[in-house]
Amino acid sequence: MSLSELLSPVSHVVTAGVAAFADDLGAQGVPVTRVDWRPPPAGTEADLADVALDARRDEANAVAVRRMLAAGAELVDVRPAREMLGLEPGQFLHAGPPIAWERASGPMRGALIGAALFEGLADSPERAESWLGKHDHSGGTGPDLAPCHSRGGVGPMAGVVSPSMWLFEVRDPGSGRTAWCSLNEGLGKVLRYGAFGPEVITRLRWMADVLGPMLQRAVRRAGPVDVKAIIAQMLHMGDEGHNRNRAGTLMLLRELLPALIEGGGDGDGEDPKALADAVRFVSGNDHFFLNLVMPACKLAAGAAAGVPGSTVVTVMARNGTDFGIQTAGTGDRWFTAPAHTPEGLFLAGYGPEDANPDIGDSAITETAGVGGFAMAAAPAIARLVGGTAAGAVATTGLMYEIALAENPAFTVPALDFRGTPTGIDVTRVVRTGVLPQINTGMAGRVAGTGQVGAGLVTPPAECFTQALAALAELARADEANEAN
Repeated sequence: MSLSELLSPVSHVVTAGVAAFADDLGAQGVPVTRVDWRPPPAGTEADLADVALDARRDEANAVAVRRMLAAGAELVDVRPAREMLGLEPGQFLHAGPPIAWERASGPMRGALIGAALFEGLADSPERAESWLGKHDHSGGTGPDLAPCHSRGGVGPMAGVVSPSMWLFEVRDPGSGRTAWCSLNEGLGKVLRYGAFGPEVITRLRWMADVLGPMLQRAVRRAGPVDVKAIIAQMLHMGDEGHNRNRAGTLMLLRELLPALIEGGGDGDGEDPKALADAVRFVSGNDHFFLNLVMPACKLAAGAAAGVPGSTVVTVMARNGTDFGIQTAGTGDRWFTAPAHTPEGLFLAGYGPEDANPDIGDSAITETAGVGGFAMAAAPAIARLVGGTAAGAVATTGLMYEIALAENPAFTVPALDFRGTPTGIDVTRVVRTGVLPQINTGMAGRVAGTGQVGAGLVTPPAECFTQALAALAELARADEANEAN
């Protein structure tokens, strides 16, 4: 009896991790649904059991997710980092978990060199590199490096922030909490991708001298801009909020343009040439709104932080060397492993050997349920990152397997307006083997190169097994305390 005859009464077969069996069924005309499943990593069984038995977990996760979904996000100001954060000369913030100069990747070093030149701490790249390498942040006289997340904000790619750079300030109107992000420089040879040539420094100075103050006047004149509402709309217009922000950028400009036209610092209006340059820069930079999506997502994910017993992921971030996560139940503790290198499409003249391992705080978008988790809303993104439209829809479908909720504010038309998968659960990631999908740009491995492409990447599984072990240890400690 043939396989097709044996299965003739069967209308559909679901296979889990048995590729050859699924291939044979498909070849004989049997409808097959393939489920990407694999056993949990060896050695995680006890931790999974202990976390599953934690009496706090269900309610803790319900609280964490409820807070995430309730968080709002409004653009309320634009200010320099020295004013907003109190950064002083020689202090730098960066993307990802903590790292010192000696372990910094090429693009991270390039961005720090550029920031040192921008701040006037050195007059050449060579002298900037010498100054930065003289001491790490523990040395006392050299650069003071700290993660953006440690100061309540996020930075794209290298994420380097220095005192003179201007930042968006975004507030959750319900709680009053704030988050921040730098202004977006555009694509190509830019600081966040590790470039530090004269054109990079000239652009940063224009952004500090002209663009930042102009946006500040416009935001203060227009009043708060509802960033969360724009994100909801852009998902209906072909953006996913990480690698595609075209509609979001233009909607932001629509909100601010009347105020930009109407008034300058003294009510006399902006200089027409400077205004035209600013509008041209923003409208021509499809990623400009990304730097508002990121702090909005930081507010959402951060709302879940500090809930004992919760297994919800609150941070995913990369510094070009390490990938790190944080969870609601483990506070500010980082769980890190070597970052993977994205796979995708490259700009002319570059190839896989030129790409640096994954870098940037922009994975906060996926942490909050957009970006790679909303790829079904942006089928055109597939052309940018080397995938297919069908694959984009399938990716969002897969992310529901590791999420605890669906966000009713962020819906996907292609999925009959189903909410995006939100609230990554450490236990589901470890149990299913399904890793969060991240859309990202690719920075050149060599300092000074800039952007070399865009693609897809997942976190290292070790981040999640480490977090699970820590959550299990806390669960056992809580049980012991209850017993005493």
